[in-house]
Amino acid sequence: MCPGRAMPRHVLLAVVMVVTGSINTLSTKWADSSEAVNLDGQKQPFNHPFLQAVGMFMGELLCLFVFGIRKCMRRNHEVANADDAHAPRNYNPLIFLPAAICDMLGTSIMYIGLNLTYASSFQMLRGAVIIFTALLSVAFLGRVIQRHMWVGMLTVLTGLLLVGLSDILFKDSGSSNSNTNTNGVIAGDLLIILAQIIVAVQMVYEERFVTRYNVHPLAAVGWEGLWGFLCLGLLLIPFYYIKVGNFSQTAGHRLENVPDAFEQMKNNRHIILAIVGNIISIAFFNFAGISVTVELSATTRMVLDSVRTLVIWVFSLIIGWQKFQWLQIVGFQVLHRRLLVSMFYIADCWCLHCRF
Repeated sequence: MCPGRAMPRHVLLAVVMVVTGSINTLSTKWADSSEAVNLDGQKQPFNHPFLQAVGMFMGELLCLFVFGIRKCMRRNHEVANADDAHAPRNYNPLIFLPAAICDMLGTSIMYIGLNLTYASSFQMLRGAVIIFTALLSVAFLGRVIQRHMWVGMLTVLTGLLLVGLSDILFKDSGSSNSNTNTNGVIAGDLLIILAQIIVAVQMVYEERFVTRYNVHPLAAVGWEGLWGFLCLGLLLIPFYYIKVGNFSQTAGHRLENVPDAFEQMKNNRHIILAIVGNIISIAFFNFAGISVTVELSATTRMVLDSVRTLVIWVFSLIIGWQKFQWLQIVGFQVLHRRLLVSMFYIADCWCLHCRF
């Protein structure tokens, strides 16, 4: 690789990754904050996390089509080498099903949490995945956590506690959204952290069972998107018949109500724009993130992911989704110390792909 010639491309990839990664979270929160008349004739916020998760999987599925196009374009320019140790091995696409199930559970829980808390807190608390991934890697991959890694993880834990405390102590500092209250924010934060355990399980599974096949990351993301789209899409049917009371603000208080979601989208076109933007941005984010990992490094990808957190936090302040909290910025600064872990550990654990 010639750095001089590749520099403009790398800058473009970095910008695309930060911008589309920020749009992922912000567009989801925009949809959550939008209100529209539902099937009951009441004006309610768009509370459809499972349908939004299906949209996320659709965005990942687009990566499979990109991989197919890329493979066809290179077929006439590359000659396969059967002895190449890095050549993809034959694999059964079902190996991605367990990872897709973890992704489905983790994403759905995170979207429920995002509906209850702030977009900036959502992005910051996702840093907890570093801790859970490290601990699970010790148990199932036989890794050894060095002293500097423990220091880095303790730093991350301190930052997470500060962010959580800022949401609890400054209950009047949030946005004007009627959905946001102290109990809801606490529940949302806890759900996001819980989801990181599931995401960590997914990461460890991928490293243990998927990476041995040398599958191209675009294909891996695409297959997981396909299985997640099919599984969660089918689950939307029984979800419609499950009534959960006040836990859901959908028409009929169902766990998920797809007809109600489309009714709200029809009555508020901004919701459609947010969902379509989320699907497209997820596809571009995964493509750009994979390209950064391959052409630069996984550590660079984690640095850019931290920049994405800053962009989301600043944007949330500018548009009034929340007000400035001094304790949150302290937690934000501490969380950025997680790069200590990223440089020594996440480069090994997160090379495959990174979600939202």
